[in-house]
Amino acid sequence: MTQTIPGFEHHRVEVAEDVRLFAAVGGSGTPVVLLHGFPQTHLMWRHVAADLAAGHTVICPDLRGYGASDKPAEAPDGSAYAKRTMAVDVVALARALGHERFALVGHDRGALVAFRAALDHPDRVTHLASLDVLPLLDTWDVMRGTSAAVGFHLYLMAQQPGLPERMIAASADAFFGHFLDVWSRDPAAIPDEVRAAYLAACREAVPSIVADYRASAGIDVAHDTADRAAGSRLRMPVSVLQQDWGAALGFDAAALWRAWAPDLVHTTVDCGHFMAEEDPARVTAAVRDLLRR
Repeated sequence: MTQTIPGFEHHRVEVAEDVRLFAAVGGSGTPVVLLHGFPQTHLMWRHVAADLAAGHTVICPDLRGYGASDKPAEAPDGSAYAKRTMAVDVVALARALGHERFALVGHDRGALVAFRAALDHPDRVTHLASLDVLPLLDTWDVMRGTSAAVGFHLYLMAQQPGLPERMIAASADAFFGHFLDVWSRDPAAIPDEVRAAYLAACREAVPSIVADYRASAGIDVAHDTADRAAGSRLRMPVSVLQQDWGAALGFDAAALWRAWAPDLVHTTVDCGHFMAEEDPARVTAAVRDLLRR
């Protein structure tokens, strides 16, 4: 049995041909979909989801390729794990659960999916919150020189199929555990049993996780470049919570986000990357503030 959020119901929902997503669903009220990041599952939302469920229907899926959701084979053109494809999954999941419109909150990889969903489906996404990530094109733009070493995994998993999968699978717990260690300022925020659940889920999903990252160095770049050239903007209220990456890497994160999101609240936080676990009250308050806009 997948470790999940206490008190939430469990669903497996068909969102595409031969693709079903696992989702934990709880609460009642206006819907909020929470998308997890790397190297995690929907379980990262356990505190935030329980709090938000007091006034909202909260939907916490495992993204395709992660956790207890299906893991289709990588397509030659990268489309199986394109953020555009994964965004369609989210819209289909919400619709299958009875919600045509919903607020969307994403962390890390989930934030990239949320960003694409909000660009492609502005009639579905009422509000967007992004936790500790830049839009994809801006991420690649700021990664340069020795500072890019912090994103070594982006370059490793961007390589052609074969070598990254073999290297990571050979020492999966060490690889995925590295990020749980170095990206957290409060190791106690991810207790042993949750860490074990994350590592087990990632260990079983190496090819699909690599495919997700590989898409972000290929097909996703093409999609975002087309939107940038077309002047596409996020039409809904947007909130971003982010560590002060700019101070270390030399860029203005708020300015980069504002180019995509005219209706933006950008907040710098002092917790680690896993903020939904390290400072869930702060994240929950930010989501509630966003939903009032």
